[in-house]
Amino acid sequence: MSLPRPVLVVDFGAQYAQLIARRVREARVYSEIVPHTMPVADMLAKNPAAIILSGGPSSVYEPGAPRVDVGLFETGVPVFGICYGFQAMALALGGTVAHTGQREFGGTRLTARPEAGVLLRDLPGELPVWMSHGDCVTEAPTGFAVTAGSAGAPVAAFEDTAGRRAGVQFHPEVAHTEHGQTVLTRFLYDIAGIEPTWTTGNMIEEQVAAVRARVGDKQVICGLSGGVDSAVAAALVHRAVGDQLTCVFVDHGLLRAGEAEQVEKDYVAATGIRLKVVDASETFLAALAGVTDPEAKRKIIGREFIRAFEGAARELAAHGDVEFLVQGTLYPDVVESGGGSGTANIKSHHNVGGLPEDLQFHLVEPLRTLFKDEVRAVGAQLGLPEAMVWRHPFPGPGLAIRIIGEVTRERLALLRAADLIARTELTAAGLDREVWQFPVVLLADVRSVGVQGDGRTYGHPVVLRPVASEDAMTADWSRLPYDLIARISTRITNEVPEVNRVVLDVTSKPPGTIEWE
Repeated sequence: MSLPRPVLVVDFGAQYAQLIARRVREARVYSEIVPHTMPVADMLAKNPAAIILSGGPSSVYEPGAPRVDVGLFETGVPVFGICYGFQAMALALGGTVAHTGQREFGGTRLTARPEAGVLLRDLPGELPVWMSHGDCVTEAPTGFAVTAGSAGAPVAAFEDTAGRRAGVQFHPEVAHTEHGQTVLTRFLYDIAGIEPTWTTGNMIEEQVAAVRARVGDKQVICGLSGGVDSAVAAALVHRAVGDQLTCVFVDHGLLRAGEAEQVEKDYVAATGIRLKVVDASETFLAALAGVTDPEAKRKIIGREFIRAFEGAARELAAHGDVEFLVQGTLYPDVVESGGGSGTANIKSHHNVGGLPEDLQFHLVEPLRTLFKDEVRAVGAQLGLPEAMVWRHPFPGPGLAIRIIGEVTRERLALLRAADLIARTELTAAGLDREVWQFPVVLLADVRSVGVQGDGRTYGHPVVLRPVASEDAMTADWSRLPYDLIARISTRITNEVPEVNRVVLDVTSKPPGTIEWE
């Protein structure tokens, strides 16, 4: 099957460039991301159906700031500019961009003009949108109709329908912009004239073909953790290469209650994938002894994971050399590890920033450009069990980064017990899908005074961290019913003797991250 003509998202260093591509796919249109340094001729070689210019952190007037080659607009390809891309587009076409001092960050009120044009037609005249700019377009290029403005941006949207070009100062791709997907879809369908034909099935066929072409007849190994990411990645690669794939489940002793059994029995029964189990719990605990720094924990776990894989690969050598390692890396992992263009390193992920330099495998990462909801859709399409597809995200380093302090066998047992209570009660309340993730964190190096059994205690506090999110790029704390929180707290303090206090984390992301470490 040949891929459809892509919509190219030109990345100017925006954290949300991949989110734009995701929104395009949600409109059932195939998308790819390309760097802003790619020559126009190379973009055209991809035969794009349209081009979207992303936002970015620069000012168009800064020395060395990315510019748009005016030749792009002479190709006849439909173009849509967003935020920085909107300003760069306006400047390249002869419009005016100014630094007025009226910055807009966050929620902003957009006012549509009576002649709202294609993008904003029939939408509310006053529209809440998400802005992030210091400069603004003060004069649109010749031939463009101005369709909206805001307090800090006199030209906040324009379009030239005859030339199939448009742009907006706000971010239609983020959830905070009301009707943002409608605006983006209208560019794709009504201005660019693209037919919505892209599906999850297309993603699968694309990746299956890519994996087959890359792997050939070589042997492949996959680290199966039990999480949805590695489960879907393995199932997808299995569809591509069949018995050339062997999954290795490294039981590092850092999983939650019942998860090791789920991997060893349920997943194999559902997929028929060949599985090798490596019990490395003693090795991991020994390596983590005395370590309290979270980055050090992640790097140690990443290193030990790879060493376990290498050991398994040597044992599998009788079936042929294992040259490829499959990982369930997702785009948020890449961004937070500093792998996105212009993004900062927030923390190392064991499958991105924590790999050793002498890695003996070539990586296969079929989900690297996807967000979690897309991965779930792929998993469902591949026929994985619903319980596996909808499992809450769980970090590769496991409970080690949910223990604030040294990781010990006793602390792991304590946290497993508290975590199981929280998950059981959430499921019983029917709220599993209302919560994106529910970390339970043990403050192992903190003691709090309590009273249990008429006696004074010095127990550990446990933190409940339920969050709501679409993609883990941003998140807010979940407003769980008070009676549910009370049941969880009561059960934990009654059933886990070492814990005498349960607290609720009500921090959004940003400024906090979802995990504590």
